[in-house]
Amino acid sequence: MTVLKVENLKTYFFDKKQIIKAVDGLTLSVAAGEIVALVGESGSGKSITALSILRLTPPPGRIVSGHIIYKSNNLLEFTERQMRTVRGREIGLVLQDPLSALDPLFKAGEQIAEVFRYHFNMSRRRAKMESLQLMEKVQLPDIERIYNAYPHELSGGLRQRVLIAIALAARPSLLIADEPTTALDATIQKQIIGLLKNLQSEFDLSLLLITHDLGVVSEIADRVYVMNAGQIVESAATEDLFQRPQHQYTKALLDAMPKISAYEQAVQ
Repeated sequence: MTVLKVENLKTYFFDKKQIIKAVDGLTLSVAAGEIVALVGESGSGKSITALSILRLTPPPGRIVSGHIIYKSNNLLEFTERQMRTVRGREIGLVLQDPLSALDPLFKAGEQIAEVFRYHFNMSRRRAKMESLQLMEKVQLPDIERIYNAYPHELSGGLRQRVLIAIALAARPSLLIADEPTTALDATIQKQIIGLLKNLQSEFDLSLLLITHDLGVVSEIADRVYVMNAGQIVESAATEDLFQRPQHQYTKALLDAMPKISAYEQAVQ
């Protein structure tokens, strides 16, 4: 079963001098329980694709044409009120910068609890209890302390786990993770990717992973779409893409990956 199908999506940015075609005829799909990666270098249009799916394109950008089909419904035909029930409740979003994504004026745990209160009309006490349980699931340590901490008091890895908890709180069917390991050190990156993979299985999620890191893609994705200049230039099963890339841009991305020396392989 296909959970998400994006067809010929075009999202352009308009100013007085030019039209920037950030997403220009993109087509992709995500099946139930599947992990799909959308990969490309910075500026290729990946993040705008994520925001377009949730109809959160910042001005002066707007969706010009296409279809965004989620569970047989075209989200481009939804009213803003209907979209507010989709965001979070049906489709969760993990943004790439947890410090700017979290509200600095509210405690980390309160921001998770707010999702339970908004979508399920829970009492403050019940929402806190549910939040603490979810914080354990995303492997946050010392959950009472972190619940009462402000975002600036937490490390990047802890903030990212809080963001993942917020995205999962309403039990969405589809999770979009936009560069979830950006600005994290290699050890924490590995932990976050492992966490996402475990949560995807535990929560029976479909996952659209947006990244420029092909190393991450090789570890977690079932299928890959390669994006360049607003368009999909290649799509394939992950193993096929790495072993038999077809497009020159894909080959260039793979050639740019750091190579592990024989000594490093022996040490590992």
